[in-house]
Amino acid sequence: MISLNYAGFWIRFVAAIIDALIVGVVSFLLMLVLTSIKLGFLGMIIQLGLGIGYYVFYQQSQTQTIGKKIMNIKVVDVSGKTPTLMTFFLREIIGKMISGIILGIGYLMIAFDAKKQGLHDKIASTFVIKV
Repeated sequence: MISLNYAGFWIRFVAAIIDALIVGVVSFLLMLVLTSIKLGFLGMIIQLGLGIGYYVFYQQSQTQTIGKKIMNIKVVDVSGKTPTLMTFFLREIIGKMISGIILGIGYLMIAFDAKKQGLHDKIASTFVIKV
C-alpha cells in the first residue's frame, strides 16, 4: 500500500456538515414544492434518490463531494485511487447507516484509529486523505 496523509475527525466533520447543509437545503426546497402540489410522498422518494445521488454517484464521478472539495480531502481505496460506485454505495449508504445505528460509535472511531478510519471506511476498505 502507498503512504497516505489521512484526514482526521474534525476536518471530516466540517466537510460532513457542509455536505449535510447542501443536501438539506435542496431537500427542503424540493419538499416545499412537492408538498404544495400534493406530492409529498413522491418527495420522500426523491429525497432518498437525492442523497444517494450526491453521496454515491456525484462523489464517485467528481472524486469529492462539495464539502470534501472545500476541506481539501477525498475518499480513496487501498491503492490511493477513487473507489468504484459499488464501494461508495457500500461506504456511504450501508456503512454509514451501521456507523450511525451503533450510537455514532462508527464515526467516533475516526478520532482514535491510527489510519483515521471510521467503521464505514473499514467496511468498504477506504481512507479519507488530505489532497
